[in-house]
Amino acid sequence: MKKNNKQRSLLSLVLMCLMAFTNCKMISQEPVKSDIVISKNAKWSEKMALTLMKRHERSYMIDDSKNPKWDYVHGLVLHAIEELNKVQPDPRYAAYVRDYVDTLVDKDGNIKTYELEKYNIDMVVAGRLLFDLYETTKDNRYLVALQTLKKQLEGQPRTNSGGFWHKKIYPNQMWLDGLYMGEPFYAQYTVTFENGKNLDDVAKQFEQIQLHATDPKTGLLYHGWDESKAMPWADKVTGNSPNFWSRALGWYAMALVDALDYFPKDHPKQKELVGYLNTVAAALAKYQDKSGLWYQVTDKMGKEGNYLEASGSSMFTYAFAKGANKGYLPSKYKKLANKAFDGLTKQLIKVDADGTITLTQACQVAGLGGDPYRDGSYEYYVNERKKDNDPKATGPFILAALELNR
Repeated sequence: MKKNNKQRSLLSLVLMCLMAFTNCKMISQEPVKSDIVISKNAKWSEKMALTLMKRHERSYMIDDSKNPKWDYVHGLVLHAIEELNKVQPDPRYAAYVRDYVDTLVDKDGNIKTYELEKYNIDMVVAGRLLFDLYETTKDNRYLVALQTLKKQLEGQPRTNSGGFWHKKIYPNQMWLDGLYMGEPFYAQYTVTFENGKNLDDVAKQFEQIQLHATDPKTGLLYHGWDESKAMPWADKVTGNSPNFWSRALGWYAMALVDALDYFPKDHPKQKELVGYLNTVAAALAKYQDKSGLWYQVTDKMGKEGNYLEASGSSMFTYAFAKGANKGYLPSKYKKLANKAFDGLTKQLIKVDADGTITLTQACQVAGLGGDPYRDGSYEYYVNERKKDNDPKATGPFILAALELNR
């Protein structure tokens, strides 16, 4: 009898250990993404988000990174998935976003791979992912990370006229890209934690780039402006770079519609920013191709080597649609956005057998100066490499699809 009891006890112990081991394995395992099923009837925003999740098991991998890094492309795409989750709630979306933040932000609020002293404004935009997490969890580490990024903006080097340098290594330079990287975060932070006291400074960034980088003839804005006029790419009179790059203009248009979310209608600068949005939208509408899309070099339609480009086109689609939905732009821009979205889905999207989608013809990267040197010439922009489903295209595509309810 005693022997049977001992055997039973031993068996129970073994079973408990096995169950504990199995449970531990189940808890620690990463979610399997290969089982994601994408319905033919799903909206385009869902199709793209689920495609990215199926192809990139962890959210830090969306730009094919092998190791986690704090970066603007993750901030862009995961912000889009956050917005999708508000419209079409799905625990997988929330988990995918949080996985990125919790991989990069440690228990004390330190942001891994981030270096404040570089004053690279690109690194601020991923901070937008922290607001909702802090609001819902009240976990202090998210607040510490938010405060760190705000500290960068407080110390960000500026032009003599008050505009943020793009990076410490690019002195006296403002790039259109930088407006999206810094201003929506800055606006949300000052409204959330400072009762909006710095909204005038947010507006000042747009004022500076609008004042200095706008071409009076076309109404388009040049990719970069060097206040010192010292860079070889800078015009010796204006300080502007030589060409109009659609993605740079797209960053600027998106920055305006997103920053405006935090400007009360009665704020003295609100109408000014809405005016900038109308000016750039009217200029861009003149260069929309009959396909609904825009070219890589915006104003050189049909010139040899130029091509209809996915990221800039997606960004303009989003900015036009959101601008019209919010009442900042006339309703005709919603029609132009739908025409553009038709162009994206009919000309640049490929649908695979498993329901995943690929957005083609996206410029992978472009900049000014640096090493190797980038001169901002027409030939430079049209010869930079392209990448399918580049995050700078997929994020705005999701946002555009959401605004258009497509």
